[in-house]
Amino acid sequence: MSSSINKEQLARIRQGKGFIAALDQSGGSTPKALRLYGIEESEYAGDEQMFDLIHAMRTRMIKSPAFDGRRILGAILFEGTMDRDIDGIGAADFLWSRKRVVPILKVDKGLADESNGVQMMKPIPDLDALLARGVTKGIFGTKMRSVIKDANPAGIKAVVAQQFEVGRQILRAGLVPIIEPEVDINSPTKAQAEALLRTEILTELNKLAEGEEVMLKLTLPDTDNFYAGFVAHPRAVRVVALSGGYSREESDARLSRNNGVIASFSRALTEGLSAKQSESDFNKLLDHTIEGIYRASIT
Repeated sequence: MSSSINKEQLARIRQGKGFIAALDQSGGSTPKALRLYGIEESEYAGDEQMFDLIHAMRTRMIKSPAFDGRRILGAILFEGTMDRDIDGIGAADFLWSRKRVVPILKVDKGLADESNGVQMMKPIPDLDALLARGVTKGIFGTKMRSVIKDANPAGIKAVVAQQFEVGRQILRAGLVPIIEPEVDINSPTKAQAEALLRTEILTELNKLAEGEEVMLKLTLPDTDNFYAGFVAHPRAVRVVALSGGYSREESDARLSRNNGVIASFSRALTEGLSAKQSESDFNKLLDHTIEGIYRASIT
């Protein structure tokens, strides 16, 4: 691994008990996230106010007594959160210094139009500059998402090749990439797509040199322990699962049957939280949610 990678953080992600909180909704998904949090679009005007509100929501979660390194290993932030402060401290620094939660940055710029049954990542201009800024702010790793909608061999091969190509660029910057080729849970060929994906990822993992290590973020598979080979792979720091639209209850149940895989839930983590809740009710529900996800992650 690069000498610039924080060894304590790496050990925590690799060996720690817990899960990764995904707090990385960005421009396109922010109105939906706020609506689920009880804030309608009529209650704010323009992007600036919208991002102030989502930052307030994330800050409320991060500062909650329920949210700390006892059960949460890392948190994925989007760029706007990384550039903001919590209690006068940079968000990434706050996570690590106050909560012992490893900070991770979403770096993709969204999805291209569907082709060959997949959505590749859009180009990521100025990625090197963003990665350098992340390093200075204390970021440990990155996350980037593609989506697979159909068991198309050419499409899946292209998605995985793109993910690992950008992953190598991230490794050169001294950060650990999370490779995230999501399989749409509503795909009529989900199981077949997962089989193709597993083969392509294994091929790319085996090409990595010693010291080049990545994390994998994958849809909860139709077959339990389908990704056990990745959990044991020397080039995979950790295998994490996305909730992908499953309810929190369903996500936790599926996750608990996949040994060694930990959660990296977004919507399932915030399910039921509301801006209108008292601090007591908010913290109580968040604690209950975190406990459930934690229990499912340590099987």
